[in-house]
Amino acid sequence: MDDHEALAERFEENRLHLRAVAYRMLGSPSEADDAVQEAWLRLNRSDTGGVENLRGWLTTVVARVCLDMLRSRKSRREEPLDAHVPGPALSREDGTDPEPEALLADAVGLALLVVLETLAPAERVAFVLHDMFDLPFDEIAPIVGRSPTAARQLASRARRRVQGAATVSDADRTRQRQVVDAFLAASRGGDFDALLAVLDPDVVLRADSAAVLASASRQEKGAPKLAPEVRGAAAVADTFSGRARFAQPALVNGAAGLVWAPGGRPRAAIAFAIMRGKIVEIDLIADAERLRQLDLTVLDD
Repeated sequence: MDDHEALAERFEENRLHLRAVAYRMLGSPSEADDAVQEAWLRLNRSDTGGVENLRGWLTTVVARVCLDMLRSRKSRREEPLDAHVPGPALSREDGTDPEPEALLADAVGLALLVVLETLAPAERVAFVLHDMFDLPFDEIAPIVGRSPTAARQLASRARRRVQGAATVSDADRTRQRQVVDAFLAASRGGDFDALLAVLDPDVVLRADSAAVLASASRQEKGAPKLAPEVRGAAAVADTFSGRARFAQPALVNGAAGLVWAPGGRPRAAIAFAIMRGKIVEIDLIADAERLRQLDLTVLDD
C-alpha cells in the first residue's frame, strides 16, 4: 500500500465523524458532503507528515470549511427557504442507502437544527464543537478567530439560545397554528398593535428575489415596498399590516405557515420560526422552483 492509499484509508476511517460534524453545523446532508469532500482535497494538498492527531486536524479543517459556508449563506439576502429549514434526505440520487442519513437526523433532532439556524455562524461552530464534540476552547479559538475566552462566550450565548428554545420543540401544531392565525388576522385587519404582540422584538423577515420583484410590480397599486430583509418588530409589522388578505393557513414543511394559492396553485408561501409563543423568523417564498421543493398542505381557514 502506497502513501496515498494509506492516507485515503485513514480519511475513510474518519468520514462518518467528519460528516456528523458538518451536518450539525450546516443542517444539510448535501452541504455536509461538500464540506467533507473539501476536507479530503485539502488533505491531499497538505503535508501532514508531522500531524499526530489526524482526526483532530480533519475536524478543524471541516469546521473552518463549514464556518465559511455559513458566513456565505448568511451574506446572501435572498437565500431560499430550504437553506434555512433543514431536513434529512430521504433518498439519494446515487443509489446509496439513505438509512445512515435518517439515523443521523434522528440523533441530531430537526428541532435542534432549526434552533441552530438562528445562531450566528461563529456561535454555531463554537457550540457544536464544544457541546457536541467536546473540543476544548483552546482549539476552537483559532477556528473562529477569537480568543479562548471569547470562544467560550460564543458557545455560552448559543447554549442559552438553545436552552431557551427547548420548550418550542415540545409545542404542538395547535399552538403554532394559534400564533400564525393571530398573525394572519392582525395582518388582514391592519392591526399594527396586534402584529407587534405576536412578533419577537428582533424578528427577521426574509423575502426571496421573486417575492421582492412581485412586490415591486405592485407598487402602482399601493402595496408596501418589500425588501429582501427586514429586521425588528415594528418594521416587520409595518410590512405586513393590511396585507395577506388572500393568504390561507397551511403546513409548510410540516410547520404552521401560510400560502397564497389562487386556483389551487401555490404562488407564494410564508414560513415561520416560533419561539416561546413569538414569531422570530419569517421566510417569504415566491420563486416557483423553491415552492415546488416545499411540502405544502393547505388547511381550513
